[in-house]
Amino acid sequence: MTRDAHPEDGSRDAAPVRVLVAEDQSAVRAGLVLILRSAPDIDVVAEAGDGEEAVRLARALRPDLVLMDIQMPRLDGVSATRQIVSERLADVLVLTTFDLDEYVFGALRAGAAGFLLKNTEAGELLTAVRTVARGQGLIAPAVTRRLIAEFAAGRPVRSPDAPDPAILDPLTRREREVLSCLGQGLSNAEIAVRLEMAEATVKTHVSRLLGKLELRSRVQAAVLAQELAAELGI
Repeated sequence: MTRDAHPEDGSRDAAPVRVLVAEDQSAVRAGLVLILRSAPDIDVVAEAGDGEEAVRLARALRPDLVLMDIQMPRLDGVSATRQIVSERLADVLVLTTFDLDEYVFGALRAGAAGFLLKNTEAGELLTAVRTVARGQGLIAPAVTRRLIAEFAAGRPVRSPDAPDPAILDPLTRREREVLSCLGQGLSNAEIAVRLEMAEATVKTHVSRLLGKLELRSRVQAAVLAQELAAELGI
């Protein structure tokens, strides 16, 4: 679900971003809700204490975004994310303590628009919600690089599905090069410098390769690129 752009200053001109907060720890959930409700352009429409309740409320309320804790009872955040995204109920922004949470990769594959650390500052949380509500994936470059470092270190990733290299067949040579750069955690500006092209052209290539690969965010693309590193020459 993609909304019209929301101003970063919290203007009331646009309809508020409707958020469902899914977090099993009541104190943490209360803190998140307090922060979100401090912004005039964000409306917390419901709270869920487990994954099953999150899916049920998402179906009933159709929020713009679900702020999803990754480890919850009854139904974990990965499975809940997969259901919510597959039914196109809302975008999902995943919360993690980041040790690196082995479930993060599963959540990204399930279609999460990105993930956020639980110790994120209040202002960064509000910005993240607005960013994802605009239809943009979100992971800070430093966190993306840390994810990629975990791949490079050989940390096991718990996923029953290994991607088929044939998934890359529809991509042009240039799109493969851009995907490789995403897999290395480069920003659009950095990709533009490396591949000697305009940043606007990089954005076009990213958009096209996401469409061809049926991915929702550049974060998912980075994970896929690492999983197919040999094919991409990373």
